[in-house]
Amino acid sequence: MMNIDLELIASGYGLVEGPRTDTAGNLWFTDMFGDSVNRRTPEGEIAAVITDRHYVGGLVPHASGGLVLSGPDIAHWQNGQFRVLLEGEGPLFFNDLHTDVQGRIYVGAVRGEIQNVRKHPALGQLYRIELDGHVTELYDGVGVSNGIGFSPDGRLLYHVDSTIAGIWVHDVDAEGRLSGRRHIGTEAFVEGIPDGLCLDTEGNLYVAHYGGGRVVKLNASGAVTDEISMPARQVTSCAFGGDDWGDLYIVSADNTSDADLGGCIWRCRPGATGIPTPLARV
Repeated sequence: MMNIDLELIASGYGLVEGPRTDTAGNLWFTDMFGDSVNRRTPEGEIAAVITDRHYVGGLVPHASGGLVLSGPDIAHWQNGQFRVLLEGEGPLFFNDLHTDVQGRIYVGAVRGEIQNVRKHPALGQLYRIELDGHVTELYDGVGVSNGIGFSPDGRLLYHVDSTIAGIWVHDVDAEGRLSGRRHIGTEAFVEGIPDGLCLDTEGNLYVAHYGGGRVVKLNASGAVTDEISMPARQVTSCAFGGDDWGDLYIVSADNTSDADLGGCIWRCRPGATGIPTPLARV
């Protein structure tokens, strides 16, 4: 277990999700139940920037400014205006999302109301929004879609499906075609579920363990190599940032040291360097 100091930098939220740093060093995050998207400056000032968008589970900065947000649809928000990139059909919401080096957007759909994550029907999909706005369905059969990320060389796509308590891995070729589908990490989530994830420059995965009170460090094959124990049971996501990309931000929906603090954000230095998220260019 990593012996690191955790610095509590924000609290008082519901279910914190979607941590992401931008090129100016701001930390963006959402409160899924509070319908807000928030920004924390490098100086520590926090403001709610969007206050009326429901169920935002993921976000990424856009090259022209603003953010791409999940929720009932996928939209590019800039200067208070929303440009819809992907609309939903039927009872669903879009959850975590990520970009590749070209700036294309990968996002998972969750279909139906979630009553029991482990028994949720596998009716969802993973989509890619191309640079010209065209939408490609990469595959279906997804239960509760969560964290998405790429290996440092961009040749592996990782995608958490919390229903099956593990991570799908696909090889990615130069044209963006997927192959070699396999499933890793199940042994790490006997109780609870995997949620959001991020990767370091060595190709290790850091996976939030919702219901497990930790962030699990996995190697590229899915074997547990370390963990960060958290003062929260409902750990929802994590992301690298900081001037040297050596800060790890960890977010939650609770605080077991003080329940009145609600959803929280911590910062720590795990001794690794993260991968900056490519800007969306759709």
